[in-house]
Amino acid sequence: MAGGGAAASALSSPWRSLLQRALDGNAHLKHSTFFQLATVGGGGGRPANRTVVFRGFQEQSDKIQINTDARSNKIGEIRNCPFGEICWYFTDTWEQFRISGFIDVIDGSSPDPVKLQLRERAWFGSSVKSRLQYLGPCPGLPIPNDDLVKDVHIDPSAGPVDAFCLLVLDPEKPSLCMDKTPSDAYCR
Repeated sequence: MAGGGAAASALSSPWRSLLQRALDGNAHLKHSTFFQLATVGGGGGRPANRTVVFRGFQEQSDKIQINTDARSNKIGEIRNCPFGEICWYFTDTWEQFRISGFIDVIDGSSPDPVKLQLRERAWFGSSVKSRLQYLGPCPGLPIPNDDLVKDVHIDPSAGPVDAFCLLVLDPEKPSLCMDKTPSDAYCR
């Protein structure tokens, strides 16, 4: 996983070493890389929440990377209001992290060559199976025929497709809750 481990923690905020310890302590659980991303929805400022996958920290920083489909509703929501919050719960260690901040949307139209390079690195850092999802139907739509998905192929050496988007959360307010027992919570 592109977490960064102990070497990166010397360069980062104190909360990051706690998060890295939680990631390492729960690494045997596949779902330990899943967390909730909340944004402000397009319909009257109501919250929108979804599960996303941690794709690592950006090099030399505490910024959190998330791969997503540019066709999903969350892209418009983030462009309209570029702030969000993640909530990450680790079931084995009973730790919860809530991290809010500015979210940068990096798609193929970005004029910044450094951001485009980050996007490309994230693309090639994903498995071919993961990359295939960006060639399927738009997120949120039913798949009428499984054959549509089975017949999709991708050149593993080809760069990011248009639907691939990198989100980068720049933390501004992390908090940690230690829930060592279901009725007892300690937050900071």
